[in-house]
Amino acid sequence: MSRLVECVPNFSEGRDRSVIDAIARAISGTSGVRLLDVDPGADTNRTVYTFVGEPEAVAEAAYRAAVAGAGLIDMAKHAGAHPRMGALDVCPIVPVAGVTMDECVAVARTLGRRIAESLALPVYFYEFAATRPGRRNLADIRAGEYEGLAKKLADPAWAPDAGPAKFNARLGATVVGAREFLIAYNVNLNTRLATLANEVALNIREAGRLKRDAQGEVVKDAAGQDLRVPGRLKAVKAIGWTIEQYRQAQVSVNLLSYRTTPLHVVYETTREEAARLGLVVTGSELVGLTPLEPLLEAGRYYLHKQGRSTGLPERELVEVAIQSLGLAQLSPFDPDKRVIEYAVRMPGPLVSMTVERFVDEVSSSSPAPGGGSVAALAGSLGAALAAMVANLTIGKKGYESAWASSSALAERAQALKAALLAAVDDDTKAFDDVLAAMRLPKTSDEEKRARSDAIAAAYEKATSVPLATARLCLTAIELAEEAALTGNRNSASDAGVGALLARAGLEAAILNVRINLPSVREGAFKAATVAEIADLQSKSAGPLARTLASVEASFKS
Repeated sequence: MSRLVECVPNFSEGRDRSVIDAIARAISGTSGVRLLDVDPGADTNRTVYTFVGEPEAVAEAAYRAAVAGAGLIDMAKHAGAHPRMGALDVCPIVPVAGVTMDECVAVARTLGRRIAESLALPVYFYEFAATRPGRRNLADIRAGEYEGLAKKLADPAWAPDAGPAKFNARLGATVVGAREFLIAYNVNLNTRLATLANEVALNIREAGRLKRDAQGEVVKDAAGQDLRVPGRLKAVKAIGWTIEQYRQAQVSVNLLSYRTTPLHVVYETTREEAARLGLVVTGSELVGLTPLEPLLEAGRYYLHKQGRSTGLPERELVEVAIQSLGLAQLSPFDPDKRVIEYAVRMPGPLVSMTVERFVDEVSSSSPAPGGGSVAALAGSLGAALAAMVANLTIGKKGYESAWASSSALAERAQALKAALLAAVDDDTKAFDDVLAAMRLPKTSDEEKRARSDAIAAAYEKATSVPLATARLCLTAIELAEEAALTGNRNSASDAGVGALLARAGLEAAILNVRINLPSVREGAFKAATVAEIADLQSKSAGPLARTLASVEASFKS
């Protein structure tokens, strides 16, 4: 999916499995969407659904879910620990890839109006979709909850953005919006007292608490507005509650921007505030899915605290984060189901093969995978060896001055390894595009022109992919050189092997560029490519020679 949005509707039902499943079927039965997670909570009496797809498909699935929920949920009978005002309580549209926030706003408003008209209930728009500043914050809209909704709707200032300004006793009201990725996150405490958990929440959340004088009265400013004592963390909302199912209290957090306040900072700050009250944090849980980046950040943070390399493979960083944040305390945490990038990622057919099967595939009569894919694989192995040497340097006595730089080198090499692995499949896909263009009809003059244009474009792409591989391989050689010069001397030969593999990848990729060039039309692209391959070969000679010289010197020391 080139245009990807996420939708995370929260329905006010977390106990009746038949209702939960019916809403899930409405979502999963919509063409073009993938239902990634269904997370019900009995105590909160609320279920969070997470699904992704292109904007139009996601909007259709959200509408069908709203209709399904409307026929099964009665808010007049609802009770639960979580704040709520409607059957479909909140429905955010979140950009993931290839979609702007403005596009998500348009999708959210169209969806909200459709729900309001079809179900005859009031709908409010929030966050980036808000129609006025006072409605940006979800908590402000939901203040008073379902029980106070009839009174709110009687106030002209709270006329809904769509639908009737009339209390719908069965469905309440719905809030639809567009927002950045919100992480729903609970930190577990060794107490069952919600009052203590809430005290921690007041100290960490951005809004903090009301300021009070010595007599306990709320302090006001000159304009008569309540003054507040801000909490420690920006972009954080939090409350304290007790979950009887877990027999402990939690600090329930909505992390509005993990780029503003990283996930591990929320966890560590909560630990500090809990300790002030004599409490211990026993772990935490993520509700629904999370982006990959905050887990990688957490993994690097805890590895750095341990004095270890932060340049470990991505999966190892995630595992460190899971262990350090205690994400598996209450239930198993499967990254393939809980990390959104993993949940929607389609593994490359080549890189997901065993080594034996890949080699067999290369040796078959099929023209792909061929030299371009093998070139990328060679480069990725070169980058991997550079990361290995760097990781074997960190913590090694006598190399203390190189620990920090080696950790940074390992991080760069891991990212480069991943990019080259992706190129293994990209090269074969590019070749498949050439074959597909050649199969186009050529009966009429118009068809012949269209086929010729498609073949030219496909060959240009088939040239661009190995050219990009060659660029990455040059970087791999340079990283291997750095590893050989500054890293653990006992692993110098590994750096040398890495440089040789990367150079082989570079030269092999250039051969694939050159064989495609005759089929590329004359022009600026072709001329620039010819110049660049010569430049890449020239630039790679020095780093390779210096790497091998450093390796030779290590044999004599």
